[in-house]
Amino acid sequence: MTNTTQKVALVTGASRGIGREIALKLAADGFAVVVNYAGSTELAERVVADIEANGGRALAVQGDIADLPAVERVFRATQDAFERIDVVVNNAGILQMAKLTTDNVGILDRTLATNLRGSWLVMAKAAETLSEGGRIIALSSSVLGKSFPGYGAYIASKAGVEGLVKVLANELRGRGIAVNGVAPGPVATEMFFAGKSEEQIQSIANLAPFERLGQPQEIADVVAFLAGPQGGWVNGQILRVNGGMV
Repeated sequence: MTNTTQKVALVTGASRGIGREIALKLAADGFAVVVNYAGSTELAERVVADIEANGGRALAVQGDIADLPAVERVFRATQDAFERIDVVVNNAGILQMAKLTTDNVGILDRTLATNLRGSWLVMAKAAETLSEGGRIIALSSSVLGKSFPGYGAYIASKAGVEGLVKVLANELRGRGIAVNGVAPGPVATEMFFAGKSEEQIQSIANLAPFERLGQPQEIADVVAFLAGPQGGWVNGQILRVNGGMV
């Protein structure tokens, strides 16, 4: 028999990195969790197994957030399995380094398709689906405050996400649904380490007064705060979780 009183969280891009830790943290906080992923079924199923091993309830659902039918399918699968959705966390995203040149416009297009169009679709579907007390949380990035060379496409996409957070919070006036963003600084994930030398990694880690990288669990803790009862009066905000980098 389905438990229809347990709150349910849908986390996109939850098969690895920050998304994985968000899924695990929300499950530990008592949510049933839908682990959305784009490509790695094995990794997503491992997250589900870890949640279930600790007594939680979880389901892996494949879907590319840049594709509207896929987003609709993910939401439908969540409701079919758990009969409700209370929290939607849009964590899925891509990062491709590219200087701002005409040759690299394809990277811009791909980045905007996933990071910005995908955020629009997930947030819009969440707005159509959630009831009073719901929470929508979108992942941005603190790199917006640094404007590093090569991050143009990524920064453009995440600046757009932050704009959507504030607009949607206002569009949902009167419905009791909180919309917020979380903007991590450098975090020790596969995506961050890819293509960087030890020297580059340490140099970036030293930007924050703490002189270290953030850990995925530290970002998950902030998402869990926004998703939980203590975050109920936070709305239309971007929480910069970066150890003081910016």
